[in-house]
Amino acid sequence: MDGSRIGIVIPAFNESKTIAAVVSNALMFGTPIVVDDGSSDATGETARSAGASVVQHSTNRGYDCALNSGFVRAAELDCEYIISIDADGQHDAAIIGSFIQALDSGADVVIGIRDRFQRIAERLFAYTAVVLWEIQDPLCGMKGYTTQLYRELGYFDSYDSIGTELAIYAARHGKRIAQIPVKTRPRLDAPRFGNTLRSNARIMRSLVKGILARDP
Repeated sequence: MDGSRIGIVIPAFNESKTIAAVVSNALMFGTPIVVDDGSSDATGETARSAGASVVQHSTNRGYDCALNSGFVRAAELDCEYIISIDADGQHDAAIIGSFIQALDSGADVVIGIRDRFQRIAERLFAYTAVVLWEIQDPLCGMKGYTTQLYRELGYFDSYDSIGTELAIYAARHGKRIAQIPVKTRPRLDAPRFGNTLRSNARIMRSLVKGILARDP
């Protein structure tokens, strides 16, 4: 497997405890690209020492901005495919091989289907996404894309979509979408977006923006 053609984007904020293992596992499949989103711990240094290409944000800019930066780096490296995974170790990196196989078989997008949802808003988002776009788990952090699709839209995210805009764009334009079950491990720390009403409201805002979105 030619790992140089696979960019594995890992947005990270204060994940020094888990990032080395995530990078090490990702190295078996491609080039790990860790976006250190203004961490106050040693996330960036640890990722670099583990073998990742590191993009450094001087301040915390949020999940979608981190993904945007990672996709830019992957495109600069001329990666053929771009796969996103979480930095907290929830995703089993071994599944990356299945994502690559699906992309090699002609999929434009590969979306993970988690075995559990953390919030009520995620369930509502997923239900709506099945009805509108036949996407079962749009908020799963593990997804794969062809770089060609990314270049076609011109960016990864434009409206704080929580990592869903490019997948929804693909569905609306008749691109080939593969969906793969992904088992998740329990987080060792607090969820990235929390379980509060505010977090659920953010997810629902993203859904509404996704429904109303228009192409550039």
